[in-house]
Order: sequence, then C-alpha cells, then structure tokens
Amino acid sequence: MKLQTAQRHQVKLRLGLSGASGFGKSYSALLLAHGITNDWSKIAIIDTENNSASLYSHLGNFSVLSLDEPYSPERYIEAIKTCENASMEVIIIDSITHEWQGKGGCLQIHEQLGGRFQDWSKVSPRHQAFIDAILQSRCHMVTTVRSKIDYSLDSDQNGKTKVVKHGTKEITREGYEYELTVNFELINDKHLCKASKDRTGLFMDKPEFIINQATGKKLIHWCNEGLSVEQAKTEIAKCTTIEGLRHLYQKYQGLKKEVYPMILNRKSVLETVTGQIVSSETIINPLKTKEHGTNN
Repeated sequence: MKLQTAQRHQVKLRLGLSGASGFGKSYSALLLAHGITNDWSKIAIIDTENNSASLYSHLGNFSVLSLDEPYSPERYIEAIKTCENASMEVIIIDSITHEWQGKGGCLQIHEQLGGRFQDWSKVSPRHQAFIDAILQSRCHMVTTVRSKIDYSLDSDQNGKTKVVKHGTKEITREGYEYELTVNFELINDKHLCKASKDRTGLFMDKPEFIINQATGKKLIHWCNEGLSVEQAKTEIAKCTTIEGLRHLYQKYQGLKKEVYPMILNRKSVLETVTGQIVSSETIINPLKTKEHGTNN
C-alpha cells in the first residue's frame, strides 16, 4: 500500500443520454459518437428501439446491431462483445432501459423468480455484469435511457392530498448515472440538454445547449489529455537503464497491465546488451514486490 501523486491517464468515455420519447436521444448519440471518432464506420449502435437507428442512415455508414426481446443482461453483453470484436471505436446502446424494464429484463426476471426481496440476490449479479461490460469495454460507450415524469402524493397543511411533480426519473436501476463520465439530460423535443453529471467540468452549470459533433470533439480532447500507452511505449523503448525502467513503472501505474509486459521485454534487451541478469522484482520494488513475484 503506497501513496502516489495523482496523474491523469487517458480513459475511455462513458456517456449517458436520458430523456422522454421524441426528445432526440438516438440522433444526439450518433452526432456525439461521430464527434468522438470522426469516422462513421467505427460507430456501432445496439438498437432496441424498433430499428429507429435506420431513420438516421443518411448521416453515415455506421453499423447497426438490432437487439430484440428477451432483453436479458446476457444478450446485451453478447451484443457489446460483438461490436468490440468488430473493432468499433464507439458503441451506442439505444437504449439500456429494456435491460431493466423490458421483456426478459431484470424486473421481469425478478418477478418470474417469485418477486421476493431475496430473489434480487440472483438478479443483481446479472445486472452488475451488464454494467461491468459497459464500464470495462475497450471502446467509448454512449448509452441512452428513457425517462419519465416522477410524481408523488403529498399532504398540504390542511391535510388535503395533492400531486407533486419532482422532475424526471431515468428508467433503469438507480445509481447508474454515478458510473458515467458525463450524463446529458434532454429536456424537451427541441433537443436542448443539460449535464446532470459531469466529471470533465466542460458542461456542468453551463447554459442549455444542443448536442452536436463539436460536443464529442470536446470530450475526446479532454479524454486524450494525460498519460497514454503510446507515450509509455516510446519512453520504455528509449530507456537504457534498469533504474529508468523502475521509474517508468511507477510513472505509469495507472496503465500497469499494458506497461508491465513492455517493461519486461525492454529489461530482456538491456540484459542482452549488458550481459547482466536482473530480477524483475528490482523494477517493481518497492511498489508491489509480491504482485508479480510469482510470475517471473
């Protein structure tokens, strides 16, 4: 266990768009995705909205994977993997609401199991596997979710019951928004939106706006700031000492899964040149001496 200086590493975007039907979630998601990658052929949309993606085929040659019921978490995960295996850069899931509330989705699975509280112990891990597939994907992810007006029945000072409107509520499991880089809430049928969650600081507390390609470009620029695998690869290739490799291992701790094999390869090259065999623990000490010790 060791404290380290905080550093920004390049990340994959996890974006959300919520809004009522007809507010432009699919169209906005496609423009956002094109701004991120600037290549329609690298965009795939997992369409659960009755082939609504085909309405925007004039925009470019993006790929569509139509997903019909049952909307189980496992079928969503399979669809994500299909897109990843096709070397897509941006995956749009339009929408994730069906995984929660659709036919064969989590709520129906829970009901079929008996609808008891303890039955969630069987459903929640399946839903979490779906969320993990989104968060751990090597692609940029854009998810849309339907929303509805949230009401409650409250009593006033005279004891009379009245209906109180509390804004909109996303139709998926509560808490999903906290997993996202940015969540955009589409507020009307003019496609105006606002950021309800923003880790980038680019959109929070800003005036309402319409999502377009420029929005995606801002996000990918933010995303690409910081340390990258390519930068690490270049520095490791130029490194001429074991001490230098140790320093690079510490510098790129956030990318250690990608960086560690490259460091081992460079270590082998340096050993060949110098004729000196050096333990791999020399490189990772004192950070995590036991982490790779059994694999060397």
